[in-house]
Amino acid sequence: MNAVPPSKDLATDKGERARTRLLVEASRIFSEKGYAKASTREICEAARLNPAAIHYHFGDKDGLYRAVLSAPIEGMAAQLAGFDDPALTLTQSLQHLLRGFVGEDGASLPDADAGVRLYLREMIEPTPVFAATAAQHIRPVHDAIARVLARHIGLHPDSEPDEDVHRLVFALIAMAHDYCMSREFMNALAPRLLDGPDALLRARDRLVDWGVALVAHERRRRGLENA
Repeated sequence: MNAVPPSKDLATDKGERARTRLLVEASRIFSEKGYAKASTREICEAARLNPAAIHYHFGDKDGLYRAVLSAPIEGMAAQLAGFDDPALTLTQSLQHLLRGFVGEDGASLPDADAGVRLYLREMIEPTPVFAATAAQHIRPVHDAIARVLARHIGLHPDSEPDEDVHRLVFALIAMAHDYCMSREFMNALAPRLLDGPDALLRARDRLVDWGVALVAHERRRRGLENA
């Protein structure tokens, strides 16, 4: 009697589980060793998969690394969707935007996990794969933030955001990033800062206030108070 072949749904589910295991183990190993020193064989062994699995699911090592880098960016982009709606006030746009970076409660504060370590490693050991991933996934979000700030500063709708607007984007996001990347420093330097269930909500609200103040300052600096 011939064995019944597995259904298409079961095969798809098995493939998704294998792909997920590869991403999890690759994220951990890339973050610990860096892109250059991490081997595809080691990743497949950690995921308990055949060495050909990376080729099947991602094409090659670059493709796997690109997927590892892209996953958190795509997840955050989904959270940020709609922050640039012209119907929103500046405060509402910044609340929506910064919620994706800071969160609102203790449960949403990210740990110093493999994803955070991976991006920290990219800051000191940048790879061409990251540069391409940033251009594809991060730049559109950056440009959207710049357009929102430019609109509320009062720049002409048809003009491109200038260098000072881009500097303002980096300043605002850098403040928010500290709540993701510098948690241990915060706990060491200001131990009660992150205490309480609404600690991140308070932090986000202050960042929004400061963002609004920075935009107001830029309007005054440019003489656009009445624009």
